[in-house]
Amino acid sequence: MSANLSRTTASEVRPHRDRTHWLYIAVIIGVVGGAALGLIAPSAGKSVGVLGSMFVDLIKMMIAPVIFCTIVLGIGSVRKAATVGKVGGMAFGYFLVMSTFALGIGLVVGNLLSPGTGLHLSASAAGKGTELAAKAHEAGGLMDFVQNIIPTSLFSSLTAGSVLQALLVALLVGFALQAMGTAGEPILNGVQHLQKLVFRILTMILWLAPIGAFGAIANVVGQTGWAAVTQLLTLMLGFYITCVIFVFGVLGTVLRVVAGVSIFKLVRYLAREYLLIFSTSSSESALPRLIAKMEHLGVERSTVGVVVPTGYSFNLDGTAIYLTMASLFIADAMGKPLHIGEQIGLLVFMMVASKGAAGVTGAGLATLAGGLQSHRPELLDGVGLIVGIDRFMSEARAVTNFSGNAVATVLVGAWTKTIDKRRVDAVLDGDLPFDELTMSNDHAASDLRTREPALAR
Repeated sequence: MSANLSRTTASEVRPHRDRTHWLYIAVIIGVVGGAALGLIAPSAGKSVGVLGSMFVDLIKMMIAPVIFCTIVLGIGSVRKAATVGKVGGMAFGYFLVMSTFALGIGLVVGNLLSPGTGLHLSASAAGKGTELAAKAHEAGGLMDFVQNIIPTSLFSSLTAGSVLQALLVALLVGFALQAMGTAGEPILNGVQHLQKLVFRILTMILWLAPIGAFGAIANVVGQTGWAAVTQLLTLMLGFYITCVIFVFGVLGTVLRVVAGVSIFKLVRYLAREYLLIFSTSSSESALPRLIAKMEHLGVERSTVGVVVPTGYSFNLDGTAIYLTMASLFIADAMGKPLHIGEQIGLLVFMMVASKGAAGVTGAGLATLAGGLQSHRPELLDGVGLIVGIDRFMSEARAVTNFSGNAVATVLVGAWTKTIDKRRVDAVLDGDLPFDELTMSNDHAASDLRTREPALAR
């Protein structure tokens, strides 16, 4: 009997083998295979695009439950409600400031490169701008955006697919449980078990990522081909370089000065999430994993639960750079360059309008078209010039926004003292690896205590 007990104990403490590296190797293979199919047989590439859409839809299905569980558990365990309000205020203010920096960098690089000079608009592309502008107007204005935050019912917020609706209801439930005190502890325990179930389902869905990546890339390459890419390579390279400068220059400097964290280590820690975003062209596919990884990093659950969902709705770093450079590109390509005053006025308008178009497919293009129609209608047809490469640029937008959300979570945690700096160093140095199998942080404290002597040395 003692032998059986010892075998049981050994099996319980033996760590699970992490085979998820095979998953991300398969994702890379899927991307290469999808690109090859799109080049060799464009029609077939377009037909399998639904696979990418289905995978992203599966991930979106899990976003509301992840946000709900994270915020309810985080706020429910915080004693003072003012702490959550402070976190939200700092996050919102930070996103506004960083978006302004992104606008400035985009203006400088766009004016220096002038990549649109010499291009000519084809007749087939001329009608695209009007079509996309209609989408922007259908999205409504800023007040419509605010009104849509309120769900139809308490439970519809978890099924409507709106991040902000899920955020609002989760905040209300969290504060209500906080006010209930010890009477709310059984409910909190139930939500904690629900979170484990949600993350387990999510890890199962992620094994379909190679199929989703194959379909998404095959569709993009099948629709555009490499001809459209090479014609506008200057704009793409300029945009990518600008995003890199912003992430590693601006965000990296702020992160090092405020939190004492290396942006290179943080990017390495989130490498698998970046691969997932590149392969699906959607930052939403990595949102649940970002929440889990930021908690594992050492940021308190309440801070993660407020900053990350807020960032996905209000963090416009990559979008700001895109709108800036795309506007300058179109104006130069059509021989009607924008003066500095016109550039600033147009882009401030787009920053506000993008809130209303947040839930629209192709929101970046729709916002660009709507802004041009309002300020410089004669440039509207020029939107058709970049339709072919927008999907490739959307990947850089998504990665930049994702990086901004990750950095913001660490910064707000440092400002509000809701981050464990010692744990951050241990995780980024590889001493406390993220559990890819469960995405759970249950044993974080015990792991850190076990490794304290080694960390102290």
